[in-house]
This record gives sequence, C-alpha cells and structure tokens, in this order.
Amino acid sequence: MPNLDRAPVVASEFAPVRVYLNTAAVGLIPARSARAARAALDEGVAGLPPDFFGPVDEARASYARIMGVGADRVAVGTSVVGYCALIAASLPAGAEVLTAEGDFSSLVNPFHVRGDLKVRTVPLERIPEEVGPGTALVAVSAVQSSDGRLADLPALRAAASAHGARICLDVSQAAGWLPLDAGEYDFTVTVTHKWLCGMFGLAFLTVPEDFGGLLPLSAGWVAGEDPWASCYGPVTELAGTARRFDEPQSVACVAGARSLALVEEVGVEAVRRHDLALADRFREGLLRLGHEPLPSPGSPIVSVPGLGGRRTALSAAGIEVSDRAGSLRAAFHLYNGPADVDRLLDALDR
Repeated sequence: MPNLDRAPVVASEFAPVRVYLNTAAVGLIPARSARAARAALDEGVAGLPPDFFGPVDEARASYARIMGVGADRVAVGTSVVGYCALIAASLPAGAEVLTAEGDFSSLVNPFHVRGDLKVRTVPLERIPEEVGPGTALVAVSAVQSSDGRLADLPALRAAASAHGARICLDVSQAAGWLPLDAGEYDFTVTVTHKWLCGMFGLAFLTVPEDFGGLLPLSAGWVAGEDPWASCYGPVTELAGTARRFDEPQSVACVAGARSLALVEEVGVEAVRRHDLALADRFREGLLRLGHEPLPSPGSPIVSVPGLGGRRTALSAAGIEVSDRAGSLRAAFHLYNGPADVDRLLDALDR
C-alpha cells in the first residue's frame, strides 16, 4: 500500500498532534503555507507594500495545472456560493436546473433563491438519466460531502452533451485527490481549504473559453485588463481571460495557496491511491467490527450510520472525525497512515 505520510516531502510539511481524519471538513495546512501566510502578515505589520497579483497568478497557474486547463480559464475568488450565484444569475427565467438530493447548500441554494428557475432535485444516481432536452444546467458535486458518494461523471457528460445542457461541477470534495479535467465541464467550482490543504477564503472557478454566458456582476478593479487603471469609475476594459471574474483576495490567504504546489509535487494520482487504500482499510475493519458503512466505492470519505454520536468521545481521545446526520464521517488524506486507521478502529471497538 502507498504510504505517502512517510514520504519526505509530506512528512516535512505536516506534523499533526492528533489523529486527524476530518479533511472533508477542513484539510491540514502544510508548513510552507503557514510560513508564507505569516510572512505576508508580518509584511503588513511592517508596512511593506503587498504584492496584490503575483501570488494570485501563481495560485491560478498551479490550480490550472492540477485541473488540466489553461490559466486563462481560471478565476480566483473567495467562495463557491459566490461563483454559483454568478452562474445562477446568467440563466434565463424558467430555465431548468437539475440537482442532486442532499447536495451541499453552497452549490444548490443560489439556484433556488432566484425564484424564477425550475430547480429539479433527484437522487444522485439518477442524475444522468434525468437530463433532458429542457435541462439548461446540471449543478452537482463530483463527490458528496455527506457520505463520499461519487457522481457518475462519464454518464453525466454524455447525457449533457446529448441534450445540450451545461454542467456546473463542484469539486470541493474532489480536487486534490481525484484526477479531473476541468476542460470536460462548462464550469467547475471549488474551495481550497479541504483536499487542496489551503486556507479558508480562497475559491476557484473554471469557465469555457467563451465564458459560458457569464456576466461579470462582481467585477471590481482587479478584474480590469489593467487593474491599476481600473480603480475609479466603471471598469472600461475587463480582462480578456477568466480573470474578469476575479475577486479581491486576502494577501495572507493567497500566500497560503502554496499548498497547491505541494499537491503538484506529490501528484494527484499518487494521492488518490494512498487515500483510497486507507479508506478501504477502514471499510474492511468496520465490517470486522460489525458496522456497515454507507456505499461510497472509490472514495476516501467513509460514513458509518449510527456512530456519529461518538464524535465527541473520539475527539476527547485525540481522534478527529465528523458527525453528519448521525453518521460518523472519516476522511483519509495524504498526511494519514495505516496507524491512524487502526487507532480509529480500536477506539470504535472499545
């Protein structure tokens, strides 16, 4: 089994003092990101002029490589919900939006609050077959936050192509461990503070080369072709790339995006193999203990019905997991190892 947690590049970046199995909520921040964020804060304390754009473009380029698209198709913002609101605003009144039952609120709620869209919600497994000629957009997470189930992405792409529907794919629970090609979707959105091990307050949007009909409703001075010439009055010339959808960033938060380079160094496919091996080890151990996890094959997120109430006791014992609707949710990432799995299983056995 791959053992990334002992790889020098990983071991030098992470030193958790607890058994941390809660990446589906918040990923651990690597040392390089913490150093860069502290340095940015120290510069602010010292009154040194911040670099507003260099770190942003560095993060944009790194994320673009991870997602297999050009940097000119990546916008840098602050939240998934903000970018989903932008996509929702681009749809005509009465347009049908197809979503999955129980999907994350930041993805689906902007389409509901429009009030004049036809939002149709179906079980995740039925998403591809429910795409029809009247479907304008499918908004779905690649991986479900609550239980780790994966959407059938090849079937979804085929159905959307057959009916001329666009896809907005939330990759917040996928980017960083699941190899993806953002070019296969109209829009992808993600936060960075989960599997990409970034900080709160940083998000990415990928768009088609023609921008997919999005209006830059939140465009401010940083979205101008020449930002320093766009500080006052209307922005007369927006950036010719996805940067027209950029939002102003926290300097320290963007500095923390050095974690993206770490993901590139390790390799998403290597992370996937490592994470899934740990999740499968946990699933096998659960069955030996007489617990049946919810089905989520091929996912590093494992949810166990009826055990969510043990989260507090596990935390007191130095093991961090989540309680989601009564289910214990464990998420395994590159800084975890077999010993973490076994410690959780031992605790559950007690």
